[in-house]
Amino acid sequence: MRDTNVPSLAELFGPNPPTNWGKWGAEDEIGTLNYLGPEEALKGVAEVKTGKSYTLQIQMGWDDERGDPVWPGRPQIERKNVRDAEVWAKGETGLDPYPGGLTDADDVATISLQGSTQYDALGHTWYDDQIWNGYDSQTTAGALSKASILPIAEHGIVGRGVLIDMARHRGKDVLDKGETFTHEDVLAAAEAQGVEIKPRDVLVIRTGFIGSWYSRQPEEFFADFIEPGLTYSRELVEWFRSMEIANLVTDTIANEVTTDPESGVLLPLHAAFLRNLGLLMTEMTILDELADACAADGRWSFLYTAAPLKVVGGTGAPVNPVVVR
Repeated sequence: MRDTNVPSLAELFGPNPPTNWGKWGAEDEIGTLNYLGPEEALKGVAEVKTGKSYTLQIQMGWDDERGDPVWPGRPQIERKNVRDAEVWAKGETGLDPYPGGLTDADDVATISLQGSTQYDALGHTWYDDQIWNGYDSQTTAGALSKASILPIAEHGIVGRGVLIDMARHRGKDVLDKGETFTHEDVLAAAEAQGVEIKPRDVLVIRTGFIGSWYSRQPEEFFADFIEPGLTYSRELVEWFRSMEIANLVTDTIANEVTTDPESGVLLPLHAAFLRNLGLLMTEMTILDELADACAADGRWSFLYTAAPLKVVGGTGAPVNPVVVR
């Protein structure tokens, strides 16, 4: 039963919330990815000065005991070898030796499609029985037949990226749990960094939170779990819409403060962005090395590229974004 002290999303957003429904036609499934075409790709290419590349995915299965920093309740990756030198030596492969003597190692993994750095499908979250672009929420039953990750993965993401280092801007290695910021704070940080956020950019925001996983114990990381991040306001959503921001990328699990401090609503921007704007969201990136490089030479814009896995019907998919400076 819903807590009646917490407003519904419809109540929080009020009448006529900002929306992009129908902007790209009644059958659209990629939302703000429509903003990224050849012209935007070339604008990203124009930002490349040194050719140095940075990958933004966290390692999967980096520590068997501690696991990875997944959303509470999501399963950890389970990976195991099904063939290797020991299995071959024991004759347990169930295979005859390969002609010529070649042997191999092989493994399998069970993963949550949102258990690592990943893109959300636009049909991942909803309210009032409708997902992105007005599709019925029943299209999610069994698998997403509308607004799954597949159309996004088939398209790929290439554009001008800009990194806003909120942690560094506030003089911290990592923002505090529950620490919030607005689009105005983002703009102030951009001005301090000397970089301009332009229409149709891929907006990358560093809080330091995912990076802190590797220096914290899991009990501390998850205690009283509430991540730092953007906090909902209608003005913030209007800004993202008017700027035609193509993709929001952060180094937190949910891309926004976990619980809105004023309303008590859980993850309202997932509804305002994914469902209403069709805004691409990329979660759980690792941005510390990239941020250090940007700070060292004062260049905070770059070519951003990403291609999530082509999972048919998926609610999301792992990705290893590549930034080229």
